[in-house]
Order: sequence, then structure tokens, then C-alpha cells
Amino acid sequence: MLNYWWVTRPKRKLNSIPEVLSAFAEISLDQEWQGQRDSHLSLEDALEEAGLKRPGERRDHTGGGGRTYQAWVSSLGLIFTQQSTGKIKLTLAGEAIMNGDSPVSVLTSQILKYQFPSSFSMSHGVCVSPRFHIRPFRFLLKLLNDSRVQYLTQEEIAKIVIVEAEKETKTCFEYIVKRIADFRERGNACLAKDFSTQYTSSKGTVNEDNPYAHLLDIANTIINWMEYTQLARRDECRNLVIVSERQDEVTRILAENPPLIDRPEQHEYFQRKYGIDPKHRKDTRDLTGAVTVTAKIIAEQKIRNAFIGESLKVPIAKISSAVIDKITELTGIDSKLVEDTLLRWYPHGAIGSFMTEYQEMAFKGREDATDFEKATVAIFRDSFGFAAEHVGPIGLTPDVLLLSDAAGYQAIIDNKAYSRYSISNDHRNRMVHNYICQLSSYSKSAHPLAFFSYIAGGFGNNISTQIKSIADETGIAGSAVSVFNIIKLAEENQRNPYSHESIRDIFSKNRLIELKDL
Repeated sequence: MLNYWWVTRPKRKLNSIPEVLSAFAEISLDQEWQGQRDSHLSLEDALEEAGLKRPGERRDHTGGGGRTYQAWVSSLGLIFTQQSTGKIKLTLAGEAIMNGDSPVSVLTSQILKYQFPSSFSMSHGVCVSPRFHIRPFRFLLKLLNDSRVQYLTQEEIAKIVIVEAEKETKTCFEYIVKRIADFRERGNACLAKDFSTQYTSSKGTVNEDNPYAHLLDIANTIINWMEYTQLARRDECRNLVIVSERQDEVTRILAENPPLIDRPEQHEYFQRKYGIDPKHRKDTRDLTGAVTVTAKIIAEQKIRNAFIGESLKVPIAKISSAVIDKITELTGIDSKLVEDTLLRWYPHGAIGSFMTEYQEMAFKGREDATDFEKATVAIFRDSFGFAAEHVGPIGLTPDVLLLSDAAGYQAIIDNKAYSRYSISNDHRNRMVHNYICQLSSYSKSAHPLAFFSYIAGGFGNNISTQIKSIADETGIAGSAVSVFNIIKLAEENQRNPYSHESIRDIFSKNRLIELKDL
């Protein structure tokens, strides 16, 4: 029995969940799973073919790798085994991801509902201690939101939180706050003398060289999951903190305190209740009817599988001829069926699928700066309808040039892949004297320049003052926008498209753009 919080982690990040779920759907959905070795092995083959699982010789040929990935998507409430038939079914949350809803929105809901006990935590081979009655990720958010805590290190999560936080009561919360303060003051000296034996690894052994290694690994995965929600992120010191732009949202989340999901020992009941996506309140589907699997259904699933994989790599805001051609090439299926399938399932594209990748680009520094710039071009072109050009490689130019013939203006964007960007004197001079004043050297349009903007992971406290200074000197409106708000803007645009005039107004605030501006 595991005497600490535990999450399964065939991969340490959740970015590939949509592809894994899609591969699972193609191989295993509506099939019996328990004890079906051929299905388990087929899933392994599909995952390896998609590059989601490392290929290699299987010593036992039992499909254990496939079962590990099945446990992963099940633990997140995306699938369940139907009691009456033994067949795998998608929950509403799983369906939402397969239908092109933003994986971040769906999985954020699932992560915040993740709880002990659950059908997964009580399952054979997992068995998390019954002393835990807690939603671990909500508890972490509450700690981060407390002024006495403010941040959490990987060590604090590993050595204090995941082993001692049992319940969501006020008493337990206050105890953990005090224990974190004690750990910050005394380090390992505050831990119990028998800590290593109390919290041994799942193998029941103690690593004498590093008795905390397994707990640190779990804490790292938990942090990765929390980062996926985009509500919290590691800062420059590698501490987990709430993303400042999401503070109001975190406050709203914590203001509500729904009860834990009941009857975790009843797998189908629990999974269907846990797997309710943000668009539904109940799962009222009748899934008892038999489904005849035809060649067309199989082909459509292959098309959806390929589309989901592609949507994670590039922003797809609409089903264009280029998208249809790409999916036809990937699947070898007739282009007419590809077009019909994509237009039926994804009439508005799936821009949200790409946004996890885009968000990560904004924090990678200069190593992936070009990818960040090209992704920004694609988002403004495909989602917002601008004529967008990557002009950064020309030299002494901004990264992105936008043109709107409809609204009659141009705009320039500079991407900064940093978590806390401030405009240095050198960068200020470039914006003023090269980018703005020398617009005609890299743009052939006669339309006036409407605004300049910086997009980054985050910004320093003085960014608004710096933006206004440039705007005052040049007479051109400007702004700074976090990658989180660009994502929100793109997602909102899918529901209610912005005009280019509206986008100009948003990006012309002469300060840091806030969520309320969108």
C-alpha cells in the first residue's frame, strides 16, 4: 500500500494525452479490455507507431505497456470499463477531447477533480492508503494562494505535502502550513526519524543513497500536471507559484468547494461522474446499445486520430484544403471522406489543442525562439485572419508583421521567450529606431502602423511604464501581452470572433494587457 499521494506517469507531462486517448480509441474502444492480451499489445504497437512510446523488445509479450497507458487515461477520468459488457467507453471528458475541445480546459477540470480515494487509487496494483481523503491539486492551489506559503519547492511537496496532507479540513491545512514553515527553517531535520521506512517506494525498498528519490519523482510529475493547467508555473528559482494573470481565476476556483465524488469502489459509477466535462452537469448517455463497427467507422477514427496528432503540432483554426491534404497524406484515405469527416467533427478546427505547446515555447528562452515566432505568425494568420509574416530573420526587424487590409492597418509583434521580460535599453532603441521608424524597410504596405506589442511568458513589474515610454516617443500605441492571455484571446475568438478593429483596440492600451481587456 502506498503511504503517500501517487499519480501514474508513463510520461511525466500530459501534452500527449490527446494522442494517447486517440490511439486508445482506434484500437480498444467498444472492445473487451480486461484480460485481452491482443488488445493490450495492439495498443502498444499503435503508441510506438505514433512515437508516443519508445519501441523495444517486449520480454513477456503480455501488453503491460498498453495497460500502463490505459491506467493513465483512466486515472484522469477519460475512459471507463462498462460493467455490463466489459467494454471500454469514453467518459464525457474523453469525448470532449476527441471532439476537439481544448485539452487544457478539459484536463484542468479533471486535474482539479482528481481525488483520493478514486476508482484508480483503490485499484489492484495501486492501493493508495485509505487515510487520504483529498483532492491533491486543489490542496496545492490553496497552499500557493495562502500568503504564508506563496510558493512550493519540489522538496516541500515531496517531503511534506504528499506524505502528510490527508484531508481538506481546516485543521489539516493549518498543520501543513506550519510543517512547510518548519521545513523552510530546519530542512530534513524536521522530518520523522523513521521517515524512510514510513514512506518507502512502491517496491517496498529504501534507496540508501537517496531515500527521497521516489517522492521527488512523484512531486516533479505533480508539478508538471499543475503546470499543464496554466494556473501555476515554476518561476526563475524553480519554485511553483500561481501565474499572476490567473490569480482571479484561482480565487474563483477555491471559492467553490464541491464534495468529493462518492462511491469510488464502484468503477463505472465513479468514472462517469468524475469524467463529466466542463460543458455538462450529468452523464445521461445510454451506452448499452450494440455498435456495428464498419469499414467507414474505422476509417473515420483513423482520420480523427491523425487530425488530433496534427492539431497538437500546428494551430488549426479551420478545416482548410491544406489541412485536408495533410490528413489525406497521413492516412491514405480518400480526400472526400477526410473532408466530410473533418467538417463534421471539427467545423471550427481545434486551436486549443496547440496551445499547450505554444505556452511552453514562451518559457524556453532563446533555444526555441524561432518556433515561438513562427507559431505566433500561424495563430494571427489562421485564427485571427491577418496577413501575417515572419520578418525576424531579415535582421533589425521585429519578429512578426501583421497586415489587415479590411481594417486598413499594420502592426508589429516581438516575441520574448522569457518568464519575466523587461525591455532593456537596447531593446527599447531597436523598437523605436529600427522597428517603428524603419517600417518601410521590411514592409511593402502603405497602411499606417497601428500598434506594436510584445508577447512573452510573463513580464517585469515595470513593463507598463516601459511600453508607455515607447508609445509617447513614437506616437504609436503599444502593449505587452502574456502568452496566457494570447491563448485566452484565441480560444474566445473560436466562440465569438473578434474584428480586426477590436483587436487593434485591445493591443493599443499602452500598457500590459489584462484578462479583463479581452
